[in-house]
Amino acid sequence: MSRSLAFYGKGGVGKSTVVSNLTATLAQMGRRVLQVGCDPKRDSSRNLIKTFPPVTLMDLLSAGRTNLKQSDIVMDGGQNVDCIEVGGPKPGVGCAGRGLGRLFEELEEMNIFDEDYDYIFYDVLGDVVCGGFAVPMRSGYAEEVYVVTSGEFMSLYAANNIARGIQNYANEGDVRMGGLIANVKDLAYDRDLIEKFAERIGTHVVYYLEWNKVVYEAERRRQTVVRYKPDDAFTKSWFDLAAAVESNKRTHVPQPMEDNELDVFLETLFGFPTAESLPGRTEPVISTTPKVSNCCDGAPPVSGRTGGISD
Repeated sequence: MSRSLAFYGKGGVGKSTVVSNLTATLAQMGRRVLQVGCDPKRDSSRNLIKTFPPVTLMDLLSAGRTNLKQSDIVMDGGQNVDCIEVGGPKPGVGCAGRGLGRLFEELEEMNIFDEDYDYIFYDVLGDVVCGGFAVPMRSGYAEEVYVVTSGEFMSLYAANNIARGIQNYANEGDVRMGGLIANVKDLAYDRDLIEKFAERIGTHVVYYLEWNKVVYEAERRRQTVVRYKPDDAFTKSWFDLAAAVESNKRTHVPQPMEDNELDVFLETLFGFPTAESLPGRTEPVISTTPKVSNCCDGAPPVSGRTGGISD
């Protein structure tokens, strides 16, 4: 049975880079992986597929295509790798989250979940956990959710927000948090911050990646690190990450902070004056309104999947 993982994180944190490199590395290890790009930018598979831009489900549906087959949307991502991109509407037109609901309906009809994949990865848009983009976790498709983060203030804020979405949907089904994947520029500076944050929300760091120029060089050539420079010293980091994910058994329901708690916690963590100590401020300025919304719930209903993992 496939192991299904969803990856979320603040926009720009390097989530798609982490996912595509992890996919290519696991493939090198002999695992068969399906990577599903759930971002309307359709760039999740950029460093894997042989041609670009990719075919997307939404492009085919917009063109009036019906009775789609696997061969219509599944792209060759190299040995042991298949890729799918959901795509989305033109910028400023429509709701991209609705495309995800349709995607899973099509995948069910194609029986793609019956294929012999070791892993199915969902690379999901930024830190959006509203109705449409929460489909992988709320409908039982992704059993484990990993959050890619750095040690920056807004990245940790996004990680907490995503953890709140996981907590909400864990109460309704089998989805669990797998942990944090730290993608940082300065490991010595960020490690302690991320560790304290992880402990506070009841999770753990699966692996630390520190930025390396070879990633930039590989992406310029539309390649992953393991394919671009298999003998580079930094390539070992991707194999270590793959091993950490494969061996991770610490799935759990996180205990995220409310916004007012998070504001004080992060201000203290980063050494800023707390909200209470600032003139004219008697409480944190961040709204306490939960960020999980139903903005995309007008999408066609998704049946979801059964089964899952235990704590």
